[in-house]
Amino acid sequence: MHLAVVVTDSGSELVLARAGNLCLPSAYFPNWPALADVVALLASAQRPQLLEQLRRLTVAPDAQWRPESEFQLLAPVLRPPKNIMCLGWNYAEHAKESMHAKDIKGELPEHPLVFTKAATAVIGPHAAVPAHQDVTTQLDWEVELGVVIGSHAYGVSEADALHYVFGYTVINDISARDLQARHKQFFLGKSLPGTCPMGPALVTRDEIPDPQNLALRCWVNNVLKQDSNTCHQIFPVARVVSLLSRLVGLEPGDVIATGTPSGVGFARTPPEFLRAGDEVRCDIEGIGSLTNMVM
Repeated sequence: MHLAVVVTDSGSELVLARAGNLCLPSAYFPNWPALADVVALLASAQRPQLLEQLRRLTVAPDAQWRPESEFQLLAPVLRPPKNIMCLGWNYAEHAKESMHAKDIKGELPEHPLVFTKAATAVIGPHAAVPAHQDVTTQLDWEVELGVVIGSHAYGVSEADALHYVFGYTVINDISARDLQARHKQFFLGKSLPGTCPMGPALVTRDEIPDPQNLALRCWVNNVLKQDSNTCHQIFPVARVVSLLSRLVGLEPGDVIATGTPSGVGFARTPPEFLRAGDEVRCDIEGIGSLTNMVM
């Protein structure tokens, strides 16, 4: 299933998405509960029944599908329970370009480099990204596979880890490189409001049996900047989920951004950064695209 979130008169509503069209369960099931987003679905005591109803609705001949253009899409996870957990240097070529740009000599990481991004940075798949010109001149793009946890996970093995994943989404981990350099850490440069576009939907795990074989790309003003595949991740999704479950503990609705491939702006010659008026599009095979303007 593809699950999206749209703006409604009462706030937001979880809906089904399919080929550019949306279906509102509340218009089909008379007693459908108010679900603001994926986290609300995962937290519901009726979760098994609701998921079964959604599955039936995806194939119902009388389901009412309306064009996506009639709605304003929000992120499928409006507010993760914790900060978004992020992987740094999880693609070999990105690690190498980063070390070269920073004149660092070293080996590829032996253990995952994990940091967090404030949950307040999340915005919708077509929302405007603030340029934040008062605090940064070095906004950068990063297309990433987002993993949304579906069940409480504590000390799970790598072999079992994917069973705790509810689904996958697209994330643009927009980063203020000058803030990262100035403060000698990731959090502040990663957490400016509006710097985590997410969506356009969450695709449930059953539709992506192998998260290590997904093409991902990023364009800036229609120029291709990143072009890779999740098969090149140093630490695969299952290993990352297992590690975080053992060291932090995971709960339904937690979001993991699994790292970006090479082609980011700061490592280019000369470096390139986003400016007001730029358009960034991030695409992951089988999930969809984010298109955000910098304003």
